[in-house]
Formats: sequence, structure tokens, C-alpha cells
Amino acid sequence: MAKTTVGVIDKLKQLYNLQINDSKIDEIQILKGELPIEVSDLEDEIVGLQTRINKLTEKIAELDSDISSHNANIKESQMLMERYEKQLDVVKNNREFEALTKEIEMQKLEIQLSEKKIGAIEATKEAKSLTLQEAEERFKVKQENLDTKKIELDKIIEKTDALEKKLRKASESSRKSIDERLLRSYDRIRRRYRNGLAVVDVQRDSCGGCYNRIPPQVQIEISNHKNILACEHCGRVLVDETIVKAVVGKKK
Repeated sequence: MAKTTVGVIDKLKQLYNLQINDSKIDEIQILKGELPIEVSDLEDEIVGLQTRINKLTEKIAELDSDISSHNANIKESQMLMERYEKQLDVVKNNREFEALTKEIEMQKLEIQLSEKKIGAIEATKEAKSLTLQEAEERFKVKQENLDTKKIELDKIIEKTDALEKKLRKASESSRKSIDERLLRSYDRIRRRYRNGLAVVDVQRDSCGGCYNRIPPQVQIEISNHKNILACEHCGRVLVDETIVKAVVGKKK
């Protein structure tokens, strides 16, 4: 840490200014709440549902094709049976009669087999159709929910986008002028606390982050600006009223 008064003051100003910008960005994120995550999750879920709907639709089409194929087989067997039955009227011997009779029985079995397969396919199709209907209903609900949340999020973004871009630009600019080791410490402290406060001012003889009392001697050291000091309880960087005024231009 720097030992010169000017150097420490500059660093404290830079840190406090960075904290103010980052805190305002945090406020915008809080305003957005869970909406960005919810929108992203809904979009992923809708893509998954659409894929499922497409697969179910394709499967039902395949089942319809199979049913049509078996119906065609039934029709063909019926035509063959009619032909064989007509040939029975003109058979010349028992051998021909038995052969035609066997062919007719075979076609009857083919028809029964196709009808059985059609029954099984229709049962599968009914189950798939029900699943498809449920998926389409879920898709509709999710899409409506997504549309609502997108409108809500878009309204917030419309109100805050320009400010957020400005703040992020200012934050990035501040970060470039801060010592890398100090910046790592700042980021580490911010991640530690939900409110993201890594730099706080002294309020009523207490730490502005954890509200623990700061001894008078430590307060004097803070106001002397000879070192960058942290709260012994929470580890946040402490600044005095002079730094606050210099950055925000007024008393808190």
C-alpha cells in the first residue's frame, strides 16, 4: 500500500468512485431481478418443447403412414380373395380347389394380421397424440409467459439501458487506473458480500458495511489518509467524509 498522502487519497477516491458506479449497476440488476435468467430458462424450455413437438408430429405421421400401408395390404388381400373366390367357380379338380382355398385362407390371415397391427399402431398413435396435445398446451403457456416476461424486461432495459452502459463504461475506466493487486482485493471483497460493498464510509463512528464500531484512533488514521485501512470485522475498505465529498460532491 502507498505511503504518500496524495497517493493514498487518489487510490481511495478511485476505489470509492468505482464502488459507487458498481453499486448503481447492482441496483439496476436488482431491478431486473431474476427476469433475465427466467427469460433465458423459458427460451431453453420452449426450444426443448418445440423439438419434442416436432418429433412427436413426425412419429404420428410415420404411424399414419404405417396404418395406410396396412390398409393398402388389407385392400390388396381383399381383391385377391375376390379373384380366388371367382376362380373357385371354374376349378377343374380338387387340387386346384385346395390350392385356391389355401390362398384365400392365407389372405384372411394377412388381413387379420394387418388389422391387429393397425389396432396396435392406433393405440400408440392415440398415446402419442395425447402427449403431443399436452406438449402443445405447455408450449402455449410457456410462450405466453415468455412474452409477458420479455415485455417486462424490455421495459426495464428501455429505462435503464443508457444509464447502465454509462455506468459500465465509467466502471471500466476506473478499473484501468487502479492498481491490479488492489483491484483483485476489491473484487474479492465484493464477491464475499451479497450487497457487493467493498468500500464503505465511516457512519456514526461505525463501519458503513457491518456497522461495528470503529475505535477513535483508527478513525484518526483513516482521516489522515496515510494508509488504506480495512474494517477489522468485515475487511471492507474504509473511507472518511473527505473522500466521500470529493467523489460525490456533497455530504451523505
